[in-house]
Amino acid sequence: MSAQLAAIFDPGFFTSQIVQVAATVSALAAVVCGTVGVFTVIRGQSFAGEALGDISTTGGSGAFLVGVGPLWGFGVAAVAAAAVMELIGIQRPRGRDLATGIVLGAGLGLAALFLYLDSVYHNTTGATVSIVFGSMFTIASSAIPAVIAFSAIAVCLVAALGRPLLLSSISPELAAARGIPVRLVGVAYLLALAIAIALAAFTIGTILSTALLVGPAAIALRLTRSPARAIAAAAAIGIAATWLSILLAYDSYDWYHQSGKYWPVSFFVVTLIFLGYLMAGLPRRLRRRREIAPDPARG
Repeated sequence: MSAQLAAIFDPGFFTSQIVQVAATVSALAAVVCGTVGVFTVIRGQSFAGEALGDISTTGGSGAFLVGVGPLWGFGVAAVAAAAVMELIGIQRPRGRDLATGIVLGAGLGLAALFLYLDSVYHNTTGATVSIVFGSMFTIASSAIPAVIAFSAIAVCLVAALGRPLLLSSISPELAAARGIPVRLVGVAYLLALAIAIALAAFTIGTILSTALLVGPAAIALRLTRSPARAIAAAAAIGIAATWLSILLAYDSYDWYHQSGKYWPVSFFVVTLIFLGYLMAGLPRRLRRRREIAPDPARG
């Protein structure tokens, strides 16, 4: 058994500080994304999550420019973008999409400027790749307290909203009829969404952050219709995907001895989530085929 484990886990895997930090940060991000992501899927706001993830590029590149931690840049950019989207948007879906598109375009324009200034004034090696695609093995242990604080805020927001958020996500009209402040609940949810996106961007990059936000939640909602169970399942799926990806990325160092490089953790995360989503849909497809297939006995 020890020989088999040695073939899977490279020596020093469990004692490596970069692995411990990556596992801790990714687990916290997966829990937050699973919690917020279920409501994102139910509310049909995946595009808003994608837009906030892309806009986080502005915050990350700005953080590198001024010399602060990228997590703070991701968080500030995502929260600011969510606030602007809410201020200029209206309640109709078309208005929300229009506001999202306008803010997205402006944010990406600023990101292009900041990335250019980073390359001109700081010559930061690999900054663009780290921001856009993530670099989980370079996260410093000093970032863990901030990750814990961000995670606690997001989870507490969703827990405090509870049933009003669920009802307003399923039927805003019914929620308003029952006296629920739908607009206020939506603002609080956007704040939780912005924090979740910031954590996802910090772990697997801005351009891939939606995969961690929406993917596990979509898989969980294919497996169960209960929101509470879906949240627990989404968090578990996210943790499993990120931890297995960390293992694969760590092992990839020995796949090509000449390179001396790790494969990106984000690549494995997105691939595993995509495969999980396809597999989660197989039982439903098989049931549909059985229902459609003609009965030979009735010939």
